[in-house]
Amino acid sequence: QVQLVESGGGLVEAGGSLRLSCAASGRTYSNCALGWFRQAPGKEREFVASISWNGGATYYADSVKGRFTVSRDNAKNSVYLQINSLKLEDTAVYYCAARNTGGLTSNLHAYDYWGQGTQVTVSS
Repeated sequence: QVQLVESGGGLVEAGGSLRLSCAASGRTYSNCALGWFRQAPGKEREFVASISWNGGATYYADSVKGRFTVSRDNAKNSVYLQINSLKLEDTAVYYCAARNTGGLTSNLHAYDYWGQGTQVTVSS
């Protein structure tokens, strides 16, 4: 089992930055590929970024490439999402997810564990 708790969300002006964190627990965490997803009001949950178990590989949605950076620190049982140049359309609840097996994927159904989410609101 892996437990995930996100933090770092908030209200930010367009053009600003945020760093989201996801604290993980569970003895298999360090073996898991991790992903970030987001869900805006009235929309389906969508893939944002993924990172391999050792942080050696990353994968991003086209819509966030160049603005979002995913990283992890297994010694601290944490994964991060740095968001720069925030846009109004980045407003959403952001979720951290982990999968027991397999590598990077944008398929949300491939993830076994989910956090409760953290709200990011971008204002004009």
